Amino acid sequence: AELFLMEQTPDTELMKTAIRRQTLACKFVPVFMGSAFKNKGVQPLLDGVLDYLPEPIEKENIALDRTRDELPVRITGKPDDPLLALAFKLEETNFGQLTYMRIYQGTLRKGNQITNVNDGKKIKLARIVRMHSDDMEDITEASAGEVVAMFGVDCKSMDTFSDGSMDLAMSSMFVPEPVMSLAVKPKKNEMQNAFAKALNKFTKEDPTLRIKVDTDTKETILSGMGELHLEVYIERMNREYNVECIVGQPNVNYKETISKKQPFDWLHKKQTGGSGQYARVVGFIEPLSETDMKEANKTNIFQNKCIGTNIPPEYYPSCVKGMNDAVVEGALVGCEVEGMRVVLQDGAAHAVDSSDMAFRIAMANAVRDTMKKANPSVLEPIMTVEVEVPSEFQGTVVAGLNRRMGMIQSSDMNDDGSGIQIVSEVPLANMFGYSTELRSQTQGKGEFTMEYYKHASVPRNVQEELMQKYKEEREAKAAAS
Repeated sequence: AELFLMEQTPDTELMKTAIRRQTLACKFVPVFMGSAFKNKGVQPLLDGVLDYLPEPIEKENIALDRTRDELPVRITGKPDDPLLALAFKLEETNFGQLTYMRIYQGTLRKGNQITNVNDGKKIKLARIVRMHSDDMEDITEASAGEVVAMFGVDCKSMDTFSDGSMDLAMSSMFVPEPVMSLAVKPKKNEMQNAFAKALNKFTKEDPTLRIKVDTDTKETILSGMGELHLEVYIERMNREYNVECIVGQPNVNYKETISKKQPFDWLHKKQTGGSGQYARVVGFIEPLSETDMKEANKTNIFQNKCIGTNIPPEYYPSCVKGMNDAVVEGALVGCEVEGMRVVLQDGAAHAVDSSDMAFRIAMANAVRDTMKKANPSVLEPIMTVEVEVPSEFQGTVVAGLNRRMGMIQSSDMNDDGSGIQIVSEVPLANMFGYSTELRSQTQGKGEFTMEYYKHASVPRNVQEELMQKYKEEREAKAAAS
């Protein structure tokens, strides 16, 4: 400012220093012009990164202390301090898994041993490379602020590594429960190995993608955060691993809950040759509020309020296992049960016939039977849907969301009035095919994003349809077996 008032021209170094100072203070945003075609403007951009962006010690980075309930801790970013690095990307190559790692503090050296903070595994670094597009440059060490790649590191995306002296994590990821499932299988049996390899790699990359095998049908079930999410991975299997998949109909992940308190008094008694089975459990089940679930960080809670030794203490863990067995499959549509508190108040045991298995069976049967009497209901995933469209299509889009049982939460117009953002809550089961509908409603100009919000009760008519469908599926399975 003084040079400007004195009508002097500042030199290049002074300008760079001033721009860097304001960039670090988040008051300036340097903008570079260029084009990837014919490599125009790439070198000035890379020079700008060096000239204007912060060094590791100038940027405040926060780690989470796992020994103190993830208390935020500021890390220094100095190369001489203990190592802290984050694996942020995984890539499958001809030589195995290539792990890209950003070093936040300390120095990574070839031949040293590093520890995966998440699972405690120790790994010796056989090779460290610096990536230049597709080319790899072998290096012996890298310090804070650098991004390197390594072979032979078996880990998941977003795992933190240290030299073993600290229990700090660079990220604490919230992984939501999947809301949609597909049955998938390879088109040909000879693709089975590549199919398994692809699924193993994808689940390491993406913690929101889940794989399980249905115990009844032996089908592989792929679960994720929506229709598009699962379609992307099926397309990637075809493109990257040459695995064509046969895909079943999408299934929404419904859940079940109860709505009133209900007592139970269950006796499990079975006599065969030799010692039999005997267990009695007395207590009640009741609905659990969302606040209680968040505080306990559990969807179902078991409380032991037994007084005395009518049930010997060694059988309490078996009662917990029995509850866990019961909540896997609800009474209405066979879905997982959540939002329930099971309270054990009393019971009885036999000196000879009681066992861990007897109490586990008794508690499981007691909970299953009592849930049927506690006004059970089906819950469906509700998604927060954000739609951005030109303002002239607002009426059509809102009407479309209303037809899908959506509840409009907000409708905000942008500054110049040309576009509008509509936020609504829509049941996931009603969102199939919405991308095609939105394109046709807005001449291809509309966009939407969707993320999981919560599970909420379904309408009574929908619940009856789901129950009827579940009943027919069970009868079909019974007839087939």
